[in-house]
Amino acid sequence: MPGWGHQLTPERVLAEMAGLGIGASEFGPDGFLPGPLLAAHGVTAVGGFVPAVLHDPEHDPLPGIRAALDRFTAAGARTLVLAAATGLDGYDERPAVSPEGWRLLLSRLDEAAAVAASLGVTATLHPHVGTVVEGPAEVDRVLDGSGIGLCLDTGHLLIGGTDPVALAHRAAGRVGHVHLKDVDPATAAAVRDGRTTYTAAVKDGLYRPLGRGGLDLRALVTDLEAAGYTGWYVMEQDTVLTAEPPPDQGPLADVRTSLRWLADA
Repeated sequence: MPGWGHQLTPERVLAEMAGLGIGASEFGPDGFLPGPLLAAHGVTAVGGFVPAVLHDPEHDPLPGIRAALDRFTAAGARTLVLAAATGLDGYDERPAVSPEGWRLLLSRLDEAAAVAASLGVTATLHPHVGTVVEGPAEVDRVLDGSGIGLCLDTGHLLIGGTDPVALAHRAAGRVGHVHLKDVDPATAAAVRDGRTTYTAAVKDGLYRPLGRGGLDLRALVTDLEAAGYTGWYVMEQDTVLTAEPPPDQGPLADVRTSLRWLADA
């Protein structure tokens, strides 16, 4: 991501995960934690995030999605997390999409889901800040106009204006994957209202350790479990680093706090 600061090495990330007892992971940004590297560290590959431009008739996203699926299946991963990318760098601008673009996007979601299913992979659409599918109306448009499952990302949904707990209650049958985040509500509102950018908000601590933000994650999980959800809950919280953290500091501290909350939840 342009402007997102310092990137930890995969080796440090995997070592810290091992120290916390984490035995499964998504791939992270494209190429960051590839399947062979996860396997070498004994980490189960869950799947991963694949942004794709789906609304542009001049661009065919399916070859790129198929290539990603080949990498997924080679690693034994069974979850594809699609995002309807705008085609711009970053998540701070959103161009308007025409009705024709929306029709194309919805049909391509179904095409991608069918290709994934033929390979034994569950495809989901991730409502995401700064993508075509961000707010409540857009989420409903996907639910009403396509058959693809949802990646229920609690943070991005709340920032975009959707109550993730209410969505989990009314559309549990469409949830194919979950990203657990907790969020500072005031900072989320500032992003939603245009008073700050998503990137700036992440730098300012938009995301909180689980249980330290404004989301009722217990209620959300209860609703999903009651509806028979059997998929993954992936703890994922965006962060921006300015430099290499000292040992035992950095994202590790928040992950440790989140794991303690999960153990007690």
